[in-house]
Amino acid sequence: MPLPAPMATFSKRVANRVTRLVAGDLPGFGIIVHRGRRSGRAYRAPVNVFRRHGGVDFALTYGEGDWVHNVIHAGSAKLITRRAERQISNPHVVNNSRFIRPPLLVRAILRVIRVDSFLRVEDLSESDHDQPDAVGEA
Repeated sequence: MPLPAPMATFSKRVANRVTRLVAGDLPGFGIIVHRGRRSGRAYRAPVNVFRRHGGVDFALTYGEGDWVHNVIHAGSAKLITRRAERQISNPHVVNNSRFIRPPLLVRAILRVIRVDSFLRVEDLSESDHDQPDAVGEA
């Protein structure tokens, strides 16, 4: 169960504006850059980021909000973490937290506030580094 709707509204209107200023620089945080599925407008949402091999997971502390629907609809987005821009794709919601392994303290907090939904994506930037360099190959 995500956090209550009034808290989500406060976060969207007030806290996100402040958090966006630093989320791209802090460990465990990032900014997801996505387009509105109806408006086409670019949006930037601060998120909690949990790296894993081949991708990242985002805790859906407020449930499946607009940014989640926009990313799923588009099939991709950009993620800014530690001032690096990464391309992410193949978004899908995972409703069972036992498959997600955030740090132990974060896992405990998410359990207390009953968050068990995550957005799981592939990190295309990471897979680019795994591929051999095409230059010079025969």
